[in-house]
Amino acid sequence: MKKSLILTAFCATFAAPLAAQDTGMNTVVAIIDGETITMTHVLDIRRQLPEQYQSIPPAQLLPGIVDQLIQQRVLANAAPEPHWIDEAISNQRASLLAGEAVVALAESAVSPEAVQAFYDEQFGNFTGEPQFNASHILVETEDEAASLVEKANAGADFSELAKEFSTGPSGPSGGELGWFGRGMMVPAFEAAVRALEVGQISAPVETQFGWHVVRLNDTRTESAPAIEDVREDIVGQLRSIALDARVTELRAAADIEITLEGVDPELLNTLSLFGE
Repeated sequence: MKKSLILTAFCATFAAPLAAQDTGMNTVVAIIDGETITMTHVLDIRRQLPEQYQSIPPAQLLPGIVDQLIQQRVLANAAPEPHWIDEAISNQRASLLAGEAVVALAESAVSPEAVQAFYDEQFGNFTGEPQFNASHILVETEDEAASLVEKANAGADFSELAKEFSTGPSGPSGGELGWFGRGMMVPAFEAAVRALEVGQISAPVETQFGWHVVRLNDTRTESAPAIEDVREDIVGQLRSIALDARVTELRAAADIEITLEGVDPELLNTLSLFGE
């Protein structure tokens, strides 16, 4: 699994972190055997609720969450403490803190200036590919195609010829294929189009579909996408770059020792955290 995928998952999970200094966060909503339950506990539960519960009015939702927390605590207080609880809490704590760090870093990496600079770097010197707008008439034989070339060059309306004679799906619309670029048509057809001048009609062109008579309607050069059309992708790339750089920096500064040598990977399938 790539590191960037793990970091992206953190971003999605902790997109709305709890703000410890918010007014009212420490308000006590219940006391169970001397242990206080605050609005921080309540908000943590709320952010984990499925989407369909998020729209419930607060006056209805609050008592239900408090009741859930009470039920959770009384069950927890009555349960024997398993040996793995410290490791599970350690993992959860690290996950929460990492999520907070990821969100803060992601937000700082995506300023309007950074988005514009990234766009300018990617598209400032954009050189677009040529694009073509063409129509065609598809028939079964070369002789049919040659006859249609003669008629079109003699002044017959190309669109009407396509409607009458073309066996292709574009026939009813006058043979119009719309705009296309490199690689979007079979090679022989694309080569014929590229050889034409605007308004010119090709000689018969053979492809695996049959014989074509092609007219080039217009050409243009592909333009760079508008920044708004690629903003979401740029934001994602900026966040990923910033997160990867930060993790690389932190890993380099940390004292890390991986001791997997001699550990059988099959232990993942044989050990059970809850079934000892």
